[in-house]
Amino acid sequence: MAAVEPVPGAPAAVADHGDGRALVVADYHAGIEAGLRYERGVEIDSRAERRRERLRGLLAETDPDRLVVLGDLMHSIGDPGGAERGEVEVLLESLPADLPVTLVKGNHDGDAESWVEGVDVTDGDGVRIGDVGFAHGHTWPSPDVLAADVVCTAHEHPCVRLEDEVGGSRVERVWLRGPAAAEPFAARHDGLDWTAPDLVVFPAFNELSGGTWVNVAGQSFLSPFLPEGLVDGQAYLLDGTRLGTYDRV
Repeated sequence: MAAVEPVPGAPAAVADHGDGRALVVADYHAGIEAGLRYERGVEIDSRAERRRERLRGLLAETDPDRLVVLGDLMHSIGDPGGAERGEVEVLLESLPADLPVTLVKGNHDGDAESWVEGVDVTDGDGVRIGDVGFAHGHTWPSPDVLAADVVCTAHEHPCVRLEDEVGGSRVERVWLRGPAAAEPFAARHDGLDWTAPDLVVFPAFNELSGGTWVNVAGQSFLSPFLPEGLVDGQAYLLDGTRLGTYDRV
């Protein structure tokens, strides 16, 4: 039976997929600072080195035999600029030479397969590795992905807004997890052989990327299968604190 367990205190998980162990991160968004400057006029110093060292530290801590980036390794949707491309290249060069890397293609990854070297880039509907399915979440996962024991998705950047008794509030990244609901996926794929997988929605690795406040009324979900595909999902903080059903936190 496959297991996907978050790394305590980090927006990352270890997936025991039956054939090995993968460290999984989502929504890395390399080069986001340039995007924020261009899109919103916000000036932020580059955190590329901090992101890279945080990922390298997680690899050292968890000692996996594969790295899976669950989509949006890059930030710009089109051809990446020099700083962004440089960040990706330096990141990949800094990883152990014998570590296989899979990029599950997201909506920000453009034609990454044409220039990212030494990385297995999947189609947008995802890939199944052993007993775990991986899809970014900007489009529908393939039937093969949905046949896994656990399906990992991203794209949503789920967050909750927490308020205290005096009116203060803060926003925290969260995991969403629970049994996938069959109806939306079966309606999408005729003749789907439903195996009732668990669905795990990853928080964004990049803390600057914003997200969907899943417990705030009127927030629109980004993934085409949410929220209908995870009706009774639970929310968990990065430190493992269980908050309960995500839309009632």
